[in-house]
Amino acid sequence: MRVARTALRATPTPEDAFALLRLRAAREGLAPPAALCGDWFASRAVLAPTVSLRPVPGGGDTDDVTAAFATVARQPEITSAEPGVIGGGWFGYLSYDLTDPSGRHCALPRAVWGWADHVLRLDGEGRWWFEALVPDDAALPESLAAELDDLLSSRPRPDPTFTWRPTTPSFPTRREHHDAVTACVAAIAAGELLQANICTRLTGDFHGEPAALFTEGVRRLAPTRAACLAGDWGAIVSMSPELFLARTGRRVRSSPIKGTRPRRGPHDDHQAGELRRSAKDVAENVMITDLVRNDLGRVCAVGSVRVPELLAVRPAPGVWHLDSTVEGVLADGRDDTDLLWAAFPPASVTGAPKLRALELIAELESAPRGVYTGAIGLASPVAGMELNVAIRTFEISDGTVRIGVGGGITADSDPDTEWQECLHKAAPLVRLLERPPS
Repeated sequence: MRVARTALRATPTPEDAFALLRLRAAREGLAPPAALCGDWFASRAVLAPTVSLRPVPGGGDTDDVTAAFATVARQPEITSAEPGVIGGGWFGYLSYDLTDPSGRHCALPRAVWGWADHVLRLDGEGRWWFEALVPDDAALPESLAAELDDLLSSRPRPDPTFTWRPTTPSFPTRREHHDAVTACVAAIAAGELLQANICTRLTGDFHGEPAALFTEGVRRLAPTRAACLAGDWGAIVSMSPELFLARTGRRVRSSPIKGTRPRRGPHDDHQAGELRRSAKDVAENVMITDLVRNDLGRVCAVGSVRVPELLAVRPAPGVWHLDSTVEGVLADGRDDTDLLWAAFPPASVTGAPKLRALELIAELESAPRGVYTGAIGLASPVAGMELNVAIRTFEISDGTVRIGVGGGITADSDPDTEWQECLHKAAPLVRLLERPPS
């Protein structure tokens, strides 16, 4: 197969393009579109106009993980492609529940993937492209490209149903999180582990269109790693700022986030400096960066793993974050399936050492995490694989929305401070739910 592409004349924003595609799918009875917006594959947006996203079948537990991880490596051979193209691939997610040692799981499937043989891509210079995976002797599907160009050149028509009803999700009790953090600190003091990520979940009613929540969230929050996936099983609307894995060719990159301060306006600009000077946050980040080095080292060539950036302070919706970058070169004979076995679930949302952290999380958290702290993204036969860390993420099914929030716990963590961090992280998402577009 090869990648055929053509430049489009349309110039919509990513969120407007996605809204137009969602309305087209609903009007024509097509599977809904999927969207990646922000910074994906050196592009501003990658949209699948229609894609059937289905739960990955498995035999339960280990079989589920095997099937979920193996899907991304099932790729056609591409004989020719322009630099920077994507063409298509597997859109989907992997939930944290896949590797929860307790065996718990939420209402949404543990893993979902769907194949798209064509995409719309907004490149770094602001030009839209139609790209398709076609047989070597086949031409570009010009009629489809023209249809989508015409669609994206139109203005979204006012649609009173393309919104959601205002809702305010509720937190569990503060005491529950306080007790979990206290128990985690005690486990660290006893030498069981160095740190663990302890989370809680908000729950509320949701009535409306998840795609509208996504488009408005991208417009208001401008997240770095936004994603939207939907099917008969429900919907995922992610406003994530964090990269879990990016593989281009044989090169692999991960950028774990650990360390947070509030960012509610210009009066919080000083928090960036305080975050970088915080001994607790710096230690938290360095420990997780080392864990990512270990994870990638299991499947990368010996001597290739390095840390080109350590302890960078970056803005995200509602908070300042501290992040680092780890890179490596995938060893010969290794593929994306091996990479996922080595690195999933993400180090930044588990702890060190990872296996004990997973066990402790299962002991201390009262509910399964679901998709939260799993990964969402795309595996392309041309461009490689990119997955976010599924944080700042809405999980929607059967009239309910769930949001997970949490933070890394170290030896000197204060339960009240950790609870405040959860509130700061949740605040932009709660405000979004409470204020749909008029």
